[in-house]
Amino acid sequence: MDERSILDMISNGENLYVEFKEESIRAKELAEEFVAFANSEGGIVLIGVDDNGDIKGIENSKIEETIMNICRNNCIPHIIPVFEEVKVGGKKVAAVSIPKGLNKPYYTVDHKYYIRVGTTKRIASREELLRLFEGTGNLHFDISPVEGTTIKDLNVDIIRDYFMKYNTFDLFEENSESTRRILINADILKEVETGTVCTVGGLLIFGKEPERYLPQNGVSFAHFKGNEITDELIDKKVITGRIQDIADQLMVIIRNNMRTPSIINGLRREEKEEYPIIVLREAIVNSLVHRNYSISGSKIRVFMFDDRIEFRSPGRLPNTVTIEKMKIGVSYARNPFLVKYMENMRYIDQLGRGIPMIIKNMKESGAKEPLLMEQGEEFILTIFKIKV
Repeated sequence: MDERSILDMISNGENLYVEFKEESIRAKELAEEFVAFANSEGGIVLIGVDDNGDIKGIENSKIEETIMNICRNNCIPHIIPVFEEVKVGGKKVAAVSIPKGLNKPYYTVDHKYYIRVGTTKRIASREELLRLFEGTGNLHFDISPVEGTTIKDLNVDIIRDYFMKYNTFDLFEENSESTRRILINADILKEVETGTVCTVGGLLIFGKEPERYLPQNGVSFAHFKGNEITDELIDKKVITGRIQDIADQLMVIIRNNMRTPSIINGLRREEKEEYPIIVLREAIVNSLVHRNYSISGSKIRVFMFDDRIEFRSPGRLPNTVTIEKMKIGVSYARNPFLVKYMENMRYIDQLGRGIPMIIKNMKESGAKEPLLMEQGEEFILTIFKIKV
């Protein structure tokens, strides 16, 4: 990093990835900045620059050692920064680059978890902290407890049918305590200090009204006449319930909103679907099984346009997954409970073939390659209509 780079950063001001600090900052406060960057997308702390962007410089000849000690002793897990000392206008400025953390969540020695929001740091909320743990695989939100629920919030008949089909025993032959233990071992129920409650996954697969406790559950569907979200709205629906039922209902709604053009093959007229049904089914189930359910208040959104369908799932990709990895079949089970039960019910397989299969089918159909992207706190899969 050279003088020009530092001056450019200073001229652009503090932002999501850049923070200014004077040399006099306390070790505790600097550790908080480092932790916030590591828990977010990474960033650079310029030491020797005040909040107004004025270069004050640094005099401590052992500033690098001081920074390394803070990263090692005041940040848990340890953070390994990149330290550079640059002369700017005759004064020394330290540029400390903090990488996006691979061992999230990070916290300070006083057990506080910070994240970067805009130009400042703040303590992570409960939901944000859950997402940090979830992103590392240290916590799977789908088996976390849902306070206020009981076994009465589950449809025991559906659970019985499941165990009869896939575990070959009758739950109704068990006494109430034995049934409770079976459901706890199956992660459908969970023991907490206040008693036995349902898990998130238990409600999503077997709940009577999952949205009563999980308002983020469900899909908002909208069909627009045109290719923009500002165009005329043709149809709009909100689908809630158990996720396997949502998958079935959403498939029907999308098919009802599709036109089915015909082509002439010799003397016969053949109907040609705008989108392969196998692709739609995979996209629907993927969005329901792999979304981040710890993001409260945000449903999956499915937008249907004249030229495409967008499946917008709350939650960015986990740390270990990239879009390029997804295209070749590398996957990460954000919600292993949902994956297991939906696989057993034949809605999905667990081979990571979903995205590669979607891409392959759409290419073979002559359509544009599906688009995968992250935007804000959403992962978006866009499937383009087949040209007839």
